[in-house]
Formats: sequence, structure tokens, C-alpha cells
Amino acid sequence: MGLFGRQSKMDSDVETVEAVLPEQYEEVPELPTPLSTTTIAKGVTVTGTLHGEGIIQIEGTVEGEIDLTGAVVVKETGLVKGPVTADTIRVAGCISGDVVARDHMFLEKTGSLDGDVTTISLVVEDGGRFNGRSNMLRQEKGVPTWKEKKSDTAESKDA
Repeated sequence: MGLFGRQSKMDSDVETVEAVLPEQYEEVPELPTPLSTTTIAKGVTVTGTLHGEGIIQIEGTVEGEIDLTGAVVVKETGLVKGPVTADTIRVAGCISGDVVARDHMFLEKTGSLDGDVTTISLVVEDGGRFNGRSNMLRQEKGVPTWKEKKSDTAESKDA
């Protein structure tokens, strides 16, 4: 209808258009589940055993065992007193205890480790302090690393 109640030529030429809906999918594709990340903040002390899966970033203090499927990152302000077992371990702070890194252990120039290390790959940056023994494992052929396992899981969910 035009202005003031009169019907204009334009109004009569307009056709009704049906909304075009996208095709409905039988199954909605899922995104891979991201690893959960936990941060222990500077000034916080956690006492006890930490078990789980994901990534733990330590800026405070952990007194006790860490057993993780995933990665442990100890920042410059971080301190761990106890054994650490994880797939990947990166240390810029301090660990006092034995370490088992199933894939990789990286000791940064500001990091220190007082304890024995068992791993496939060990990197100590110039300036990093390592007091202990190292036990270097061979990676078995056909056995995927932690990162490869995670990408395989994501691909299998997409299939």
C-alpha cells in the first residue's frame, strides 16, 4: 500500500519470496575437543598429587607428584617439589624431583632441575642447570608421540 492509503504500482509488482533454508545435515560435524589448560598462579601453593589430561602451567608452587597425559610448563616463577611424569615437560623455573617425559624434556636457560630425567628427547639451553642423571629412551618405531596421538584422535572424530 502506498502513502495515504492508495496502492502504488510498486506494491502490486512485489512477489512473495520464500526464505531459502540451508540443507539440514544428518550429522553436524564436531570440532576436536581441546585439551584443558590449568594454571597454578604465582603466589599459590598446591599440595598433593595431580593426575589428569591436558596442560598444566605452573607459575606458583606444587608440592607433590604430577602425573599427566599432556604437558607440564613450569614458568620462571614456578617451583615443583616432587616427581613429574608427563608427555612433554618445559622448565623455565625449578623442579626438585625425578622427571619422566614420555616425548620431550626442554630445560630453558632460566630453568633448573635437581633430579634424574628419563625421556626420548632432552634439550638443555645454555645456562639451564641440570643436576642429576639422564636416561635416554629410544622411540619405538610405529609408536606415536603424544602430539601424534592427539592429532589422530581429532582426525578419527572427523571421520
